[in-house]
Amino acid sequence: MNFDLIVVGSGFFGLTVAERCAAELGLRVLVVERRDHLGGNAYSEPEPETGIEIHRYGAHLFHTSNERVWEYANRFTAFTGYRHRVLTTYKGKVYPMPISLGTICAYFGRAFTPDEARALVAEQAAEVTEVANLEDKAVSLIGRPLYEAFIRGYTAKQWQTDPRELPAEIITRLPVRYTFDDRYFNDSYEGLPVDGYTAWLERMADHPKIEVRLGTDFFSLRDDVLGRVPVVYTGPLDRYFDYAEGDLGWRTLDFEMEVRPTGDHQGTAVMNYADEDVPYTRVHEFRHFHPERTHYPTDRTVIMREYSRFADRGDEPYYPINTPADRDRLLRYRALAARETEQRSVLFGGRLGTYQYLDMHMAIASALSMFDNRLRPHFTEGAPLTAGGTDR
Repeated sequence: MNFDLIVVGSGFFGLTVAERCAAELGLRVLVVERRDHLGGNAYSEPEPETGIEIHRYGAHLFHTSNERVWEYANRFTAFTGYRHRVLTTYKGKVYPMPISLGTICAYFGRAFTPDEARALVAEQAAEVTEVANLEDKAVSLIGRPLYEAFIRGYTAKQWQTDPRELPAEIITRLPVRYTFDDRYFNDSYEGLPVDGYTAWLERMADHPKIEVRLGTDFFSLRDDVLGRVPVVYTGPLDRYFDYAEGDLGWRTLDFEMEVRPTGDHQGTAVMNYADEDVPYTRVHEFRHFHPERTHYPTDRTVIMREYSRFADRGDEPYYPINTPADRDRLLRYRALAARETEQRSVLFGGRLGTYQYLDMHMAIASALSMFDNRLRPHFTEGAPLTAGGTDR
């Protein structure tokens, strides 16, 4: 192969690595993508009937406080002034999320000062003196009434498991804002790409030194390339090693899209559903991500219901479950990855390649780190690719 580097996967991690190696080092980079489109789960496209831009793999909201990531992203796209806000429906009433002073006032039906709200939550949380599971942990953080309303049913749907049977470490903290600030994110920068995610991703790949091959399975090429050219692999870590240490556990999502005969279905971009008897966890309405777009129809809208379940082989993995057994398997896979790096110059990165959930800005930051600390020294100074297996 007439390439200096092969990148497996065209999500934000893979494309950042490819773009930096091509633009900064002049390397010839082959990007191999098994899907028929660029961009991994961030891919967006117009819904054919309405022209409304949808996120095929669930809503993607860009936000970061990392100055370098923000500067890098702005090389390829401008951003709108979109600020993400989430509401949740519980027993026929709508509340702002995450839990804030507004949520507390609305749920308890009276006006609280911040100090009064803090005292109320502390009093209600005091019932838990020993934490044995997720429910105990959540109640110890926000009290039972708020937990029962906004966390229990939603969590049970997300995990298909009673929260009393889930480990406490799944919830390390539950944010409560004792102000009326209803923004979902606290980052310094936030917005959506003006021309959409696909346009952003295509610009990253638009370099004469980068070739992208869509609909191509890396494993059909593996025997021809390993050991001959360095590889950055961003696919599932367990799949790379043919599940030698067992399957790593993931949650997956199913989506149900519908064109509705109205100009506005729910009045907001994302509505959560906290009631356990509602089978989906949330509904996205994509027109609200880009209110500045005037070409969207006024008599139709696109919604997407989201359902959560355990992933089987062949499903799209979204969220690592990270049980103790998963962590044990991960340690064994990391040892295998370290040997693969040393013996055949394969680096493992991204959400799937490291078995950790990464927001888009985190994936970009991690890829920039791999480029700075491992790829650049290797290609400019001949430094070996031996310092660890997965880039984490």
